[in-house]
Amino acid sequence: MKVVGIIPVRYHSTRLPKKALADIGGKTMVERVHQQATKAKVLEKVIVATDSKRIYKVVRGFRGEVKMTSPLHHSGTDRVAEVASKLKMPSKSIVVNIQGDAPLIPPQMINQLVKPLLDRPDINMSALCHRIKDYRELFNPNIVKVVVDKEGFALYFSRLPLPYLRDQETFNYFYKHIGPYAYRKGFLLKFSKLPMGKLEEAEKLEQLRVLENGYRIKMVETNYDCIEVDTPRDLERVRDIIKKTNYHPDLFQPGTRAGEGSV
Repeated sequence: MKVVGIIPVRYHSTRLPKKALADIGGKTMVERVHQQATKAKVLEKVIVATDSKRIYKVVRGFRGEVKMTSPLHHSGTDRVAEVASKLKMPSKSIVVNIQGDAPLIPPQMINQLVKPLLDRPDINMSALCHRIKDYRELFNPNIVKVVVDKEGFALYFSRLPLPYLRDQETFNYFYKHIGPYAYRKGFLLKFSKLPMGKLEEAEKLEQLRVLENGYRIKMVETNYDCIEVDTPRDLERVRDIIKKTNYHPDLFQPGTRAGEGSV
């Protein structure tokens, strides 16, 4: 195998308990995420990684592949790394960390994310960014902003608006970080063992650990956007989108959130 998608899912969630098993149009959230991920042409296999027997049973119920992981992990990345470490894949193979709370994730986003690693063997990690068009997102601390260099590699991630525009007013410079990560397997295992740095501790953003240790993240600009379910309100929005699109979340146009502005 060269490219594998792993979906880290836990049962307990601080802001929205049991959200992985929340019903969305007759299917659980974890099944929705798995369903979308398997449509990504670049992925040869999709695995759910969980520490919950309830989630394990649900995934087996819809015939998905699932692996039990340690309950002591502090992040989804650690859970993904545990599963990846046991896969018979070379260190240069690619592991995609697909968020378990993105039931409408467009498969095209995953394909776009992986492409730089397929094209360039020197790239060890990639992530997605989307141009901010809504003023409210710019000042929302739950939406992570990213600035990049001329080659498209991340310079910094923050919950604050970046960069600061001293003498002009424009949104052309603002991007948000969204969606999954892609890593070389060997780099993922190394990254998961690095200690938390001061920047990560301050912003609560684990991707800063990569930058703090001198590694680079290739950012891929995408026209697709995706709703991540963190609150009951997010869950209702996703349910409404599924209902309006007649249970087909792929019916949307680039530049909109999955399902919004669809035919």
